[in-house]
Amino acid sequence: MEVPTDGRNLQKNLGCAAHALSAFKPLPDQSMNDPVLLRELEKLDPAIAFRAVQNHTHHTWAKTFHSHPTLYIQPHSLAEIQKLVHLARRCRKRLVVVGSGHCPNTITCTSSWMVNLDEYSEVLRVDRDKKILTVQAGVRLGALNREAKKCGWTIPNLGSIDQQSIAGAIATGTHGSSLYHGILSQWVHSLRLVLANGEVVKCSAKQNKDLFQAALVSLGALGIVVEVEYQMVPATNIEWVQTLQSMDTILDTWDTDLWIKAEFTRVWWLPYVHRAVVWRAQKSRKEHVAPKSNWYGGAIGFHTYHILLWFSNYVPRILPAVEWFVFGMQYGFSTGTSITAVQEQRTGLLMNCLYSQFVNEWALPLSKGPETIRRLSAWLNGRESESGIPFSAKGIWVHSPIEVRVSDTSKHAGQARPFLDISYEDGPTLYLNATLYRAYGIDPPCKDRYYEAFEWLMRDVGAKPHWAKNFLTPHRSDFEEMYGDKLQSWRGVRSEVDPEGLFVGEWLRENILEAPCKEPLDCEEVEVSRTAWGKERGGGVEWFGKQASPSAEGLTRRSVSSGSSEESFDQVVGAEIEDSRLFDSMSEDQGSSVHDEEFYAKPREDAESDMDGTNVFEKM
Repeated sequence: MEVPTDGRNLQKNLGCAAHALSAFKPLPDQSMNDPVLLRELEKLDPAIAFRAVQNHTHHTWAKTFHSHPTLYIQPHSLAEIQKLVHLARRCRKRLVVVGSGHCPNTITCTSSWMVNLDEYSEVLRVDRDKKILTVQAGVRLGALNREAKKCGWTIPNLGSIDQQSIAGAIATGTHGSSLYHGILSQWVHSLRLVLANGEVVKCSAKQNKDLFQAALVSLGALGIVVEVEYQMVPATNIEWVQTLQSMDTILDTWDTDLWIKAEFTRVWWLPYVHRAVVWRAQKSRKEHVAPKSNWYGGAIGFHTYHILLWFSNYVPRILPAVEWFVFGMQYGFSTGTSITAVQEQRTGLLMNCLYSQFVNEWALPLSKGPETIRRLSAWLNGRESESGIPFSAKGIWVHSPIEVRVSDTSKHAGQARPFLDISYEDGPTLYLNATLYRAYGIDPPCKDRYYEAFEWLMRDVGAKPHWAKNFLTPHRSDFEEMYGDKLQSWRGVRSEVDPEGLFVGEWLRENILEAPCKEPLDCEEVEVSRTAWGKERGGGVEWFGKQASPSAEGLTRRSVSSGSSEESFDQVVGAEIEDSRLFDSMSEDQGSSVHDEEFYAKPREDAESDMDGTNVFEKM
């Protein structure tokens, strides 16, 4: 069970609603003096804190978008999460849950209420026999791996970073690069969510299966994920080898051993020099061996590339020469040069993302990789007719590298598959990521036309965009065609658990949800405007929204079930919450409690200290 909070901590943590309100400095809209909010707060147990602050500015990690939520809320307990959900619904305020902000589009932008679960990040239960950890959803992947190490375990696979929360990584379909693994949600045994009516529901492949398949890639639109039951594997070292190869070699070995020679394989494609860096890693019992040092691979290389990228905004035609120089200095100017190391898997799989960036990644069948790469290469190198892409490449020079990764969810047919899984269920999946850096906060001049051409090619080969990236051209009708009945199933679940749109914003409406028949949902937020920030403010776009419903008066009583009315929730949200039906399936869970194990995740402690990618370019 969750570790209980004693009375002293409760008082210390702003247990009294009156004290909470007195601590705020109201914004011009008098958010905390909202009579509806004050009235609703009076109805609820003041011992359950409502930890809201104002004057918070949210931005994506890359600072591509900025927004100003009316309230920024960091709950510490399940009861606090239920309380804020109840208040938001009664006050007609959209809720957005954010973690590290690594999703670079506007899906987390809001002028309404924003929730962050960094303070809800403990490990709850440890099943040592099955190697399963049950955690609160705010725990970051890096912190989870550090705690798992205490049991001799690790997360089976990672993407390029471990800064996301476990809930955020699952919600957007995060993946690594291995034909022996699917996406990260493959390893989820069960989830618990707080729905829009305040109820907590557990779902798994055997319990509430439709909700489970929708929640495995939820896009934050179903409720607040509060608990994740996740499969671990034995901790191990990996030995990795990174080699510079020609693109001809890459394409010639594509269908033979390129992707199966090792458990983990990534490729960074350098389109102007027609080469690629191939990174392979295999589990190993060898002792830790640091990569060979390179005087250029640390701060010198980092700042040199950054400055050259900045200069290329004004003289774009230097980018092919920049690619030759920067990657030649790091990997050598001839093919065959290699770097090797032995590191812990939990850190060895990570890479340094370098600078603020746009990321535009699409998934396509692995078998279409060579054709797609040849066509994109032809376009980038000025051979437009050979590429078949109906956009001019004249004057377009792009950044390097283009990231090439893989996964295979077709080998896990017995597991519940997310409705919105971007990978292909009938074979391996290839991911192409066209990264563009925002050197010193400046958007590169090639962005719009490059991404327009890139996305046209991706759609031409039947690809689908990654949810947590900067795609530009696809919209609702395109996703309906891409996902068909699975999107309809996801929409059906979403409408059932959140009929009033408590978790619905503009990005979801424009891309995923059906067009509104008449009016927006009662709690839905709509976009009002965007304002570009100048260079002096670091660039990016400022986003503004408003609630679709003009007032919280006239509250409707649509509910998910007969037990979901406001009255029933008011009774449940009190001090007896831990003993209520919200944990009715606790007896199904195996393993010791975190209280007995004294086993806690601390996401902010030494968050970066385990990062092996100190030398920036050793692993891109």
